[in-house]
Amino acid sequence: MAARAPRPGPAVPEGRRSRGAEWSVTLPSFLWLVALFVVPSVIVFAIAFKPATPYGGIGEGWTLETIRTLGNPNYPAIVWRTIWLSVVTTVACLLFAVPMGYFMARAPKRRQNTLLLMVIIPFWTSFLVRIFAWKMLLHPEGLLKRALVALGLAGPDTQLLYNPWAVLLVLVYTELPFAILPIYAAAEKFDFRLIEAARDLGASPFRAFRSVFLPGIRRGIVTAMLVTFIPALGAYVVPDIVGGPSSEMIGNKIAQRTFVDRNLPEASALSALLALAVLLPTFGVLVLNRGRDLLAPKSENSP
Repeated sequence: MAARAPRPGPAVPEGRRSRGAEWSVTLPSFLWLVALFVVPSVIVFAIAFKPATPYGGIGEGWTLETIRTLGNPNYPAIVWRTIWLSVVTTVACLLFAVPMGYFMARAPKRRQNTLLLMVIIPFWTSFLVRIFAWKMLLHPEGLLKRALVALGLAGPDTQLLYNPWAVLLVLVYTELPFAILPIYAAAEKFDFRLIEAARDLGASPFRAFRSVFLPGIRRGIVTAMLVTFIPALGAYVVPDIVGGPSSEMIGNKIAQRTFVDRNLPEASALSALLALAVLLPTFGVLVLNRGRDLLAPKSENSP
């Protein structure tokens, strides 16, 4: 008697199988983000509502007194300085990064790697070394100050160091590569024949650049904005080294409350304020980008 072939089990739906594969790939990263981002953020927000002890610890119970300390009259000026320096840094980086990304994407393939290498070379040097190098350049006896005085663009009493403009200059220098890379990545995938078609239809070079190229790399621009604006908001090494006491940002106050004053609840309250300042614009940009995608007309071939 011939052996009966085993009866096949129930078939797994294709959609369920694909979702299972997606979860198996996403779950490790998701758990990593929850453990190292969500949980610490919740702890920081919770400590902001705890009292501080005289010995630098965290007291028992809950209080709103730490939140009320954010009404310190010195904080609004620091918050405003942090915001405008971060916004101007982001705008300046975009103004430099967009033309640079366009030029790199239009360059011959053999030159693109060289240009990309020139952008990432600063990452090979220690961040602190680069900041101290700028401090030497902006020093009253530094090379840049002497050159400006020799050219008649600055006087002997001109102060290039320890002011908000020095902080802005060094912030733009440090954040510019982070803005160039995502814009270049988006521009490299852009079909430049669309610009040529716009030119053939009568558009000027600037009109074609503004109306065709910039919308085509929108995601790269949004990414460049986020990776520039968020680190600039939390910067404290740059203003501490080249800015001085008159150019403090929120990051400097958080470091001072943590390491000098040993007031962890107030440092957590400032960190929570900074986190909200980062999350709210990020959430707004994502919602706006999502809304544009939903309102965008679908192509004829789309389902």
